[in-house]
Amino acid sequence: MTGETYRAWTVAGQRQFTAVERIRKEPEPGQARIRVDACGVCHSDVLAVEGLRPDPETPVVPGHEIIGTIEALGDGAGAGWRVGERVGVGYLGGQDNVCEACRRGDFVNCSDQPSTGTDVDGGYSEVVYARATGLVRLPPGLDVPRGAPLLCAGLTVYNALASAAVRPGALVAVQGIGGLGHLGLQYARAMGYRVVAVARGPQKAALARELGAQEYVDSTEAAPGDALQRFGGAALVVATAASGASMSPLVAGLAPRGQLVVVGAAPDPLQLSTSELIFGTRVVRGNLTGTAIENEDNLRFAVDRSIHPSDEVFPLDEAPRAYERMMSGEARFRVVLTMTG
Repeated sequence: MTGETYRAWTVAGQRQFTAVERIRKEPEPGQARIRVDACGVCHSDVLAVEGLRPDPETPVVPGHEIIGTIEALGDGAGAGWRVGERVGVGYLGGQDNVCEACRRGDFVNCSDQPSTGTDVDGGYSEVVYARATGLVRLPPGLDVPRGAPLLCAGLTVYNALASAAVRPGALVAVQGIGGLGHLGLQYARAMGYRVVAVARGPQKAALARELGAQEYVDSTEAAPGDALQRFGGAALVVATAASGASMSPLVAGLAPRGQLVVVGAAPDPLQLSTSELIFGTRVVRGNLTGTAIENEDNLRFAVDRSIHPSDEVFPLDEAPRAYERMMSGEARFRVVLTMTG
């Protein structure tokens, strides 16, 4: 199989997509070569496609919600993995196991970890190469291709919820009903929380309840912080909408020792009152997806609890159109590329 060609899309500059053919090569030591079955089109792909990398003129293949099958293993990558095994690859492309963060067990913050589809080639391609430390085992029953967004979007909200250590039955709010939020509502309900959805407009209330919310706050009708306090205050708010201005008022809705976990990357800053943090000992923090083993926990949980992304599927040949569809905000709610049409 080495020496055969495969198709991929590279991007350089800003939205300069180019269809290319490449030749399969042997994976480097510590790597796996993976035949891609499906790849989600995530909003974080803007880092590559919109020229937000340090070297935007160097072509790169976007995409980091990858499901595929191992074709070959490089030296030192075979421990625990086998050719023919179906695996996943997420945004964090595998820790190096030697930097200070790794030596302290903080693999998410490895200082030499590639960002799949941004630093290294990703999944808008029939073949991808990935560090073995970044590979994710897939549980039986995972829907391929529609499960691909769980590898990033799913993991992001799963870990935001799981890492907060909030007691079952507590009030948990999910802000935004989009690519992240529609999954966050499902995970929060499955974890046993009393779930509140916060979004703009009354038209989203019915959908929010279908996805798992017991309560709905229309942020155009009421200050979301006041509304959450009327429910008793949120032990946790997961902020998924890409707007600092919409996240800032949520701090006022936190219960004492409540947490605002930011997972939506916004271009504008949060504006916080110091007194809201000090009185009530509240916390505002970010959450960056998760490790490969945490992703395995996430996928098992999603399959066991019937958590599903809502996807629109495009063939690889239409990758630029799939990206535009995702960026339009009209997709409900995720976009996935498949290699077989």
